[in-house]
Amino acid sequence: MRPLSSPSPSSPTPSSGVPDSDRAGPSGPWRDADFRRLWAGQTASQLGEHTTLVVLPLFAVLTLDAGAGQLGALRAVGQAPILLLSLLAGAWVDRWLARTVMVLTDAGRAVALGAAAVAGLLGLLGLPALFMVAFTVGALSVLFDVAYQASLVRMVRRDQLVRGNSALEGSRSAAQIGGPALGGALVSLLSAPAAAAAGALFFVASFGSLRRIRRPEAVPGRLAPVPERASPARRRIGEGLRFVAKNAWLRAVCLASAAFQLSFAATMTVYLLFLPHELRLTGVTVGLALAATGPGALLGSVLAARLPGRFGHGAVLVSAAVLGNGALLCVPALHGSSIATVLALLAVNFVFGTFSQLVNVTVMSVRQAVTPDGMQGRAAATITFAGMGFAPLGSLLGGLLAQVWGLRTGLLVSAGGMMLSPVLMAVSPLARLGRVLPVPQACGAPGRVRPGRTAAG
Repeated sequence: MRPLSSPSPSSPTPSSGVPDSDRAGPSGPWRDADFRRLWAGQTASQLGEHTTLVVLPLFAVLTLDAGAGQLGALRAVGQAPILLLSLLAGAWVDRWLARTVMVLTDAGRAVALGAAAVAGLLGLLGLPALFMVAFTVGALSVLFDVAYQASLVRMVRRDQLVRGNSALEGSRSAAQIGGPALGGALVSLLSAPAAAAAGALFFVASFGSLRRIRRPEAVPGRLAPVPERASPARRRIGEGLRFVAKNAWLRAVCLASAAFQLSFAATMTVYLLFLPHELRLTGVTVGLALAATGPGALLGSVLAARLPGRFGHGAVLVSAAVLGNGALLCVPALHGSSIATVLALLAVNFVFGTFSQLVNVTVMSVRQAVTPDGMQGRAAATITFAGMGFAPLGSLLGGLLAQVWGLRTGLLVSAGGMMLSPVLMAVSPLARLGRVLPVPQACGAPGRVRPGRTAAG
């Protein structure tokens, strides 16, 4: 395989094979029509994905009379592709055109939801078929999410990654807020099959926008000799795992992500019991409190486009993680269901949403900047797999803490565990990243930055 090395100062072409002059220009990614098409397509796709997360369960309950156990199984089937396919998705995306992956997954999800809608209207859809639809949509969403992250790197210059990621992650945050509400409204106003058809239309819109991207896309993996191109997916997955393990920045991201997902899953398990049982809050109030993370995430996406370039990526990562994760430590101190308690919960969730999204966008930009283009998909998938793989264990841990120590103490302990994530970042090379991001390294160790710049920015 061709060595994955950082470009030399005299090289006019980055590792993707796309000259910087052909990427989004110095005025920013928004001046580039192809980036706007990517953003529009990704926004429509995220709306479709998050709308479907509500529509399919409601479809099962309202149309097929599914019970609690069946509904839980349906949700688990839809989430299973994250663990089953993330690593394979990274290996595949690094060998394919990211735009082709996104277009095909949009088409597949539109067909799956459209077929479910037609079968539901005709009374021909049963639970087994709905399980297949949920798994198909979930699997294709895993592929799409890995592909759009790799596509951004192949489209814009590396000094525009933060702004590009801020735009894309802002859309994802908006979809997380509006998608479930829209899905519920569609089911209430129309019907579950009609809502599924509406979800399919979002994927059709994304398909149309992404098909209009005109810039040629170079796939670094395809530049390898023919025998290497034919290497099995297992070998490419191993390369991705080794690359992340050897790269000090990515290794720190991976460890911090795993610590966060483990503790966050435990915290949310206790949290969702603490609010109604300990604070005696109604379901509507609990939903309102949780919804406050959405506007916070939008603000975090905006801040991520500005703060790292001013204060340094390392300082922003560590401080934002401390503030965001630390905010949840305030929840165990709350008592009663007064207006003051509700306002405090709204403030805590808003702060958590703001700073956790700031961490998410900054981490993604760091990961994309230090990873060669031919390894982008596998690096993203490896980190996702490592982080999400600990979530089920964290949920079990949260339930155990609540049973053994009670809700308030269990929440305090699990929320305290979330502080391990900023500690791991603080003692890693991530904390020393300055205002300018490094270039990719073949060996995986922190090293050179752009010619004429220093790591301190």
